[in-house]
Amino acid sequence: MTEIRLEPAVLEVQGLTKKFPKGDEDIVALRDFGLRVEPGQFLVLLGRSGCGKSTLLNLLAGLTTPSSGTIRYHGTPLTGPRTQIGYLTQHDTLMPWRDVTRNIEMPRELRGDDKRARRRAALELIELVGLKGFEKHYPRELSGGMRRRVSLARMLCGEPETLLMDEPFGALDAQLRMELQGELLRLWQGSGRTVVFVTHDIEEALILADRVVVLGRVGSVLLDQPVGLPRPRDPDEVRVEPGFVELHRKLSAALKAGAR
Repeated sequence: MTEIRLEPAVLEVQGLTKKFPKGDEDIVALRDFGLRVEPGQFLVLLGRSGCGKSTLLNLLAGLTTPSSGTIRYHGTPLTGPRTQIGYLTQHDTLMPWRDVTRNIEMPRELRGDDKRARRRAALELIELVGLKGFEKHYPRELSGGMRRRVSLARMLCGEPETLLMDEPFGALDAQLRMELQGELLRLWQGSGRTVVFVTHDIEEALILADRVVVLGRVGSVLLDQPVGLPRPRDPDEVRVEPGFVELHRKLSAALKAGAR
């Protein structure tokens, strides 16, 4: 009989607990959390503020260490940041003294690529994310949406195979958020990259995800829901898909149940 060997998960979390000291007590952000993320999957973590979503991404990025439990990346323990994992935070972290091109090429500069190669890569990404003509602009000269595009291009410039994204469009207006959701889907589709995306917005989760994990207090999993809506997805059009409203109700009910 032929033995079936399962491919290791991109990320596998088991028994994960994270505590933060506060005075004589510990604040528990995550308790005994488990998760498996498959290769090429677009996974959305959906939950209310304070459920541990951002804490989890910091752990998956290797920026903080668990109080207990394990995180494995392609089957090996994750003990710190890895160049294969890109992280786009919800806050603007562009360098104000660098123009768009030099901000985007920074990951390749840090790894020692020669100037010509990293400049070529940055210019390709500038065109890819719709920023052609703004190569020499500084962050202060850009709109919020344009700064988000620069941040996304900078993350991609490091050629990560796994993307962690913490409510990257949350501070933008509805129309701009929808445009960038479409842009992200276009960049991800067919790339083979794995994405773990955090949001508190149900519509955003359904527009983007292959799978939505709804989180409750201290990272309890309220629902693990596949999203079978057809791809490619247009953020304008997916809302009228027959399954969209049903899935929206299901996710909303899970969030309400977790708040009780």
